[in-house]
Amino acid sequence: MLKMKNILKLTAILGVSIVTLNSCGPKDNPPLVYFPDMYFPVAYDPLMKAESKEDGYYTDHENEIFKENGGATALSPVEGTVPRNKEGLLPEEKYPKTPDEYNALYDAAKAVTASPLDAKNLQKDIERGKKMYEHTCTACHGTNGDGQGPIVQSGAYSGVPAYKDRDITVGSIHYVITNGRNLMGSYAGQLTPADRWRVAMYIMSAFKAPVAATAPAATTPETNTK
Repeated sequence: MLKMKNILKLTAILGVSIVTLNSCGPKDNPPLVYFPDMYFPVAYDPLMKAESKEDGYYTDHENEIFKENGGATALSPVEGTVPRNKEGLLPEEKYPKTPDEYNALYDAAKAVTASPLDAKNLQKDIERGKKMYEHTCTACHGTNGDGQGPIVQSGAYSGVPAYKDRDITVGSIHYVITNGRNLMGSYAGQLTPADRWRVAMYIMSAFKAPVAATAPAATTPETNTK
């Protein structure tokens, strides 16, 4: 029995030694790389010619697809693709940092009575606004805009006013959706800038008065800064 234990110990030690020595030896046969592009990527500078260096998998060359663009890898969008800023809205860069700044920007937004979205899409924008309102706002504001959504009716939340009782404009609604007001937090994370305008347009159309024709984005730069 003792001899058997000694044999097992010697076998284990020998096996570990062989594995250790083998792992430290020269790597003449490294593992195969099936997708070299993922292991050895070529980092392109957008304004430089796309040439890769000799690394065992790539050779110096200029990528054929970039030749028509002077070698630059910053290519034009593919025809038929949808731009990220398809509504043409200006970036929203002004966010209030103090109560005074908030109130000043809210007053400025209240003077905005026309959406910057394209007027030719007015009806579609209002329909989209209705859909987004029902998904995002009815829990508190109610389907009728009376402030009696299911959360309010449950008693968990109160003090939501009816739109008909508020002195609001499409601009002030957009501002509040973006920045919040009183107990309502910002919904900028739930709605895109364009959808915030669409919800505001729907609220004015459904609960206040017909929405006025929208103004071109280029002529109303301040509307995108609340």
